[in-house]
Amino acid sequence: MRDPRPASGMRVDFTAVIYEWSARRNWFFVDVPPEPSADISDRPRMPRGFDSVRVTATVGATTWSTSIFPGGGTYALPLKRAVLQAEGIGEGDEIEIALVVHDG
Repeated sequence: MRDPRPASGMRVDFTAVIYEWSARRNWFFVDVPPEPSADISDRPRMPRGFDSVRVTATVGATTWSTSIFPGGGTYALPLKRAVLQAEGIGEGDEIEIALVVHDG
């Protein structure tokens, strides 16, 4: 994976458990905790599809650009198959995540 480390942005570090989305098999996510989700939601930004927010995510040694999506009071971070494989992680694993939230 490429290393798109941004120069600035709100940083959020958290630990979460990987789960499979019940509506679609083989789609895996972690939830951003409620407090940082509220902070992210409160930041002004241009509207994007599905109210998504652009982020750079890091799990272990893997960094990638993606979006987080709101739902149920928190944001969900999708985990690409390549990330799961590169880090040797899967459903039910508790992982540490670093997000940089982009304003634009």
